[in-house]
Amino acid sequence: MVNKIPARIRWAVDFMDVQPNDHVLEIGCGNGAAADLICRRLEGKGKMFAIDRSEAGVDRTKARCADHIAAGKLTVRQIDLATLRVPVKRLTKVFAFDVNLFWVRDAHEEIALLHERLMPGGSVNLFFDTSRPEQVPDILAKASEQLRDGGFRVYIVDSKMPPVIGIIGRR
Repeated sequence: MVNKIPARIRWAVDFMDVQPNDHVLEIGCGNGAAADLICRRLEGKGKMFAIDRSEAGVDRTKARCADHIAAGKLTVRQIDLATLRVPVKRLTKVFAFDVNLFWVRDAHEEIALLHERLMPGGSVNLFFDTSRPEQVPDILAKASEQLRDGGFRVYIVDSKMPPVIGIIGRR
């Protein structure tokens, strides 16, 4: 099986500009495509912690990223963000792709946790596929508002091809 990385994931990870010593949290690791790509960019003291509420998502990420786990770059856990205790002192980047939490319900507690664990200058990078354009205004408004309420400076990025928007919260 070829572990192809979708263009939308590649674009989002490229935008984040992962550095070799970053400490990255991925929320909703799914099939592990982003974790694989991010871990390839980590060297030295760089680490990644990937979480998913789904046991199947965690299993797929662990299988796809077994080499990164064995090398000590990646830890994968089945857990909800609300109950997460991040095992690194400070994060430099948080990544999520198509995680509805940030726009379909109140995520103030989760955002407060991210703000507490993110280093000054760090970023929360929430990306969404825009192939359903009718959802985009709600996604932008609600996710942006929650990040601003959580103490983040918010800006929006987008790509037409692949069709992606990003709501970036900078601490």
